Amino acid sequence: MTQQMRALVTGGTGRVGSAIAERLREGGWSVLAASRADGDLARPDQARALVERAVLELDGLDLLVNGAGEGFAAKSALEVTEADWELAFGATAKGSFFVTQAAAPHLRESSGTVVMIEDVAAYQPWPSFAAHCAAKAAQAMLTRVFARALAPEIRVCGVAPGPVAVTREQETRRAAETLVRRVGKPEDVADAVVFLAGASFVTGASLIVDGGRLLQSG
Repeated sequence: MTQQMRALVTGGTGRVGSAIAERLREGGWSVLAASRADGDLARPDQARALVERAVLELDGLDLLVNGAGEGFAAKSALEVTEADWELAFGATAKGSFFVTQAAAPHLRESSGTVVMIEDVAAYQPWPSFAAHCAAKAAQAMLTRVFARALAPEIRVCGVAPGPVAVTREQETRRAAETLVRRVGKPEDVADAVVFLAGASFVTGASLIVDGGRLLQSG
C-alpha cells in the first residue's frame, strides 16, 4: 500500500495558499494548511512548534510550502518605517528560514521537498514596495542557500508569481502587462507547486509564473 504524501502549507488559508492546499488534496496529499492563527512565524519558537504539530498530525512530512507573508502595502521607500520593514521580513524571510530549518530533519527522512512562494518582486525593483521586494529577494536567496545546505536528501525550489491575487478593478491593466494578456489565477501557482513537488531532478531553481510579465519590463 502506497503511503499518503504529507504537506505543510504556511499561509495556507489565503487566496494562493488555499488553492495550493486544495490542489494537493485533490492529488491525494494529506495537508495541514496553516494560517496566522496557527502561530507567528517570525518567532522561531512558534515556527518550530508549527512544524512539530504538522509532523504529529500528518505522521511525518514530505513537502513544505513556505507561502506565509506580510507587509505588501504601497509606500514610498523614503517613508518606510522600521515596523514596516519588520513586518515585511517577518513571516516572509525569517519565517521561511526557521520553518525550513525546523522541517529539515523530517524532510530528510522522507527525501522531501521545500517550495518557497517567492514573487517577481524579488527580481524587480519596485520603489513603492521596497520592504516587500527586499524580503522576497531574501526569500529567493534562501531557495538557493537551502538547496545547497540540504542536498542531496532534500530538494528546495521556488515559485515566483506575477499578477495573481489582484482586484477586479486592476485586472484589465494588469493583464495588459503580461504576454498572455490575462492575469494569473491562484490555481496557476498551485500547478507550479505540484509540478516542482514531483520534479525530482530540479533543485535550487525558481519557476516564474507571471504570464511573461517579467519579460515586459523595460
